[in-house]
Amino acid sequence: MKYRKKPVVAEAEVYQEGMEDGWIVYYSDTFGNYFEKVNTEDEAIAFTKQLLLAEGLDDLIIERPAPYIKTLEGPQMISPGDYIITGVKGEKYPCKPDIFQMTYERCDEVESKNNQK
Repeated sequence: MKYRKKPVVAEAEVYQEGMEDGWIVYYSDTFGNYFEKVNTEDEAIAFTKQLLLAEGLDDLIIERPAPYIKTLEGPQMISPGDYIITGVKGEKYPCKPDIFQMTYERCDEVESKNNQK
């Protein structure tokens, strides 16, 4: 069977600094993969510096700190230009700009098209 998604009006904003729920630093060493969640970019940078100065961490690999938002699936990293969509139950999730443009259209554009008919 095939199904069509019901039309739903969703709120969305392009991510801007300050909309994140926190920052996350992913790192790994010879023993495994880890992450640390912090509140601000400054805290993420400080934590990264702390890791670099720590002794006994062999083969340390640190990814660049990234902002994240809390979603139903857990923390999701976001990037400049991403859309933050608010779902029908108030949940938040990120969407890459190209996917957003293919999937959504502005409501005022739809209303304008309908009024022109």
